[in-house]
This record gives sequence, C-alpha cells and structure tokens, in this order.
Amino acid sequence: MRRGIRKLTAPASWPDQVRVLCLVSAGKGLKQSDYGYPVLGRPAQDGAMATPYSELPNRLVSAANGVDYAYRETGKGAVPLVLLQHFRGNLDNWDPALVDALATTRRVITFDNTGVGGSTGITPNTVKQMADDAVAFLAAIDVDHADILGFSIGSFVGQEISLTRPALVRRLVLASAAPQGAAGMHGWAPDVIGAVGMPEPSPEGYLGVFFANSPSSRAAGKQAVLRMYARTQDRDKATTWETRQAQYDAVCTWGIPEHELLKE
Repeated sequence: MRRGIRKLTAPASWPDQVRVLCLVSAGKGLKQSDYGYPVLGRPAQDGAMATPYSELPNRLVSAANGVDYAYRETGKGAVPLVLLQHFRGNLDNWDPALVDALATTRRVITFDNTGVGGSTGITPNTVKQMADDAVAFLAAIDVDHADILGFSIGSFVGQEISLTRPALVRRLVLASAAPQGAAGMHGWAPDVIGAVGMPEPSPEGYLGVFFANSPSSRAAGKQAVLRMYARTQDRDKATTWETRQAQYDAVCTWGIPEHELLKE
C-alpha cells in the first residue's frame, strides 16, 4: 500500500456503511455479491428508489460567511452523513458506487468547500479555516448534528470540526488520516505530490496514490475512475491551481511537528 493508504478489515458487527468504506479503502471495489444487492439505484430506507449519485443535480446554497456552496445530497435519514473530500477533489471525485452504497440507509451529503469546484470564495490555506467554512455550509443547510466522513485532507478537516464544534459531530470516520503534528506528516512525499500535484491532475496519478500497486487494486481503481468520469452532463467545475496551492500549504502546516498536541 502507498503512504496514507492502509488495508482495513471490517468486523462483521460494523454497520454496512462502514464496511463499504473499508472495502473501498482496501481497493477491493464493490460487487453485488458483497451485500446481496446491486450498487446503483437501490431502494432507500423508505423503500423509494434513490437517485444514483451520478445523476444528482448540483445545488447551491448561500451561507452566512458570504460563500455559495455547491453540493449534492441523496438518501434519507434523520442524521446525515457528510463527506469531506481529498486533496484537489470536487463533487465528481467521489466514487458513485461508494455514495450509492452509503445512501441505501443514510442521507448523504457531499459538497465543495470554500473556493473548491463550484463553490465561490477563495480556498483557505489552513485546516482550521476549512473546518470553520464547512461548519458554515452545514448551518446554511440547517444541519446541526451529523456523522462526518473525512478522506485525506478531509480527515484533517473532520478532526478540526470535532474539536471546535463537538456538539455538531455524532460520529467521525477518518480515512487516510493522521493527527496534527504526527511523526512523518510534515511535507509531501515526492512521489505523492508528483502524482497528484501537477498542474493538470490525471487519472493515472490518482491511481498511483490512492490504490496499491497490485493487479487487483489497480483493476478496482480503474473501475472507480470510469465511474467518476461516466457523468457527462452537469459536471462540477474543476478545482483551480489556486486551490491546489492553498490545500498544499494547509497540509504542510498541519504536519508541522507539534508533540504537545499529541499528548493525552
């Protein structure tokens, strides 16, 4: 496995939505036989057919901080599951198979944080401000209690939200994560930033960072990329170089060794 990606084994007692996350993190992909139902277009909790993620409309909501946030949501449930995206990712960089699997029993919300993709504003260069902006988005859509799933830089933002606004977070799920100031976190591995930090991101760079260098993992990764790019209408706006630079700085700052922060 590449740096930051660990193969996870999900106990049978875990909820389906967490088991699905572990399967995707391990690069196994999703098959109908894993859960006994197809991935797309399954009934939601109330029996109605949920709209597949790849067909959801892009929505906009204006927040009190002056930012118009682009987002999508699907599924039903009292407490939503909010997904926080990886470095340079936008609404289209979530694997539709993952979102559709989660939405069988949950209301699932994806969004572009400030300055990312279809959202307005300037992308901040600190995780703290990204967390504050995410809280502003949730307030704008009247969410005051949520489960948070953070992926990569999204996992840093999720940790910050849970620390600064603990009443907002019921459960926190972290993927490709590390605590602030942890050993080995400062800076970027040259092969990682070389793959995903170029001016024009490529599917091959994504595969090299987020999937293991094995035939099965690469095959699963290629299937995921095909699902992400299958949508041809109403795609999200691409992230800008300015967003890349701000997120790059935020990750570097998050990784500055702060051993006092790691003490219990």
